[in-house]
Amino acid sequence: MLDFNTLTEFSRANCVSICAFLVPANLLTTLLTIILTVRRSPTHQIWQTAAIASILALVMVMHVYTWFMIGVVMAPTYILLSLAISCWLTNLAAIIWQRRYTHTLSFSKHI
Repeated sequence: MLDFNTLTEFSRANCVSICAFLVPANLLTTLLTIILTVRRSPTHQIWQTAAIASILALVMVMHVYTWFMIGVVMAPTYILLSLAISCWLTNLAAIIWQRRYTHTLSFSKHI
């Protein structure tokens, strides 16, 4: 069974490694979502990249909350939290924009 205390200790003990992976991964997957949306790629590709980016953002938020749980309130925690939230909101906006644009485009083709 998964022990939450052990998981939080692992997160804090390996903070540099976790952040060294999550920051570029969040940025790259969000950038890929934006690129696919601008290029008007198929909906399933945009949803897949947005889902992966959202999962990475959620992992980063959970990692930051392990620091908040023990009372570490510093600039890096807020920067990482705002990065994760920004990536998540950007992916959400890309999905909404793509759905509206596709609907508008298909409607205008039928007229």
